[in-house]
Amino acid sequence: MPAPSDPRTLVLHGLRLKGFAEAPAVAEVVGVDEVEAKSLLADLAAQELASYREGRMSGFTLTPAGRAEHAQLLSDELDRHGVREAVAAAYRRFLTRNGDLLDVCTAWQLRGDGDDAVINDHSDADYDAAVIARLGDIDAGIQPVCEELTDSLERYRRYGPRLAHALDRLRGGDNDWFTKPMIPSYHTIWFELHEDLLATLGIERGQEEVL
Repeated sequence: MPAPSDPRTLVLHGLRLKGFAEAPAVAEVVGVDEVEAKSLLADLAAQELASYREGRMSGFTLTPAGRAEHAQLLSDELDRHGVREAVAAAYRRFLTRNGDLLDVCTAWQLRGDGDDAVINDHSDADYDAAVIARLGDIDAGIQPVCEELTDSLERYRRYGPRLAHALDRLRGGDNDWFTKPMIPSYHTIWFELHEDLLATLGIERGQEEVL
């Protein structure tokens, strides 16, 4: 049975993944009730583990103390449940598909190579369908990785369905669901999964191995 995470850890984790966000976004990304997320974020701010900024864009962000607390909680979670190596193995499998995902995102945005590359205006339905088919192959490879992660930690259960939903929206003709940053597009969720794995394993993005 996958190991659960307590709501406070999940809210810290959601804020770490989003970077800067209000309670609804934090709640959505980790599957916590929005009312509970608001309460926990207020508690974190009172403990100076998070800060809140008001203005044209308002939201919470982790303080340095909050980032340290989050890192320790995730490390303790891996060791307490004995799943560090299982998560690390899944992360290595994720990396084998990460380059493919970056390549297909580039193909979605640009046509051609090097100096001959032009912006893909999505006027060629056959070209777009071929790129989406490539993404489908990538998704077929990453879904088992998501399942392996979920077998270790319950908080990973949301990634597979969210990626599948984004792919379904793409196949249904909504092009925004490929790479658009302000919605849970395929690339947005993939990036969050990547950040999740790095944060969970305590790896700096600039220091990870490229496979």
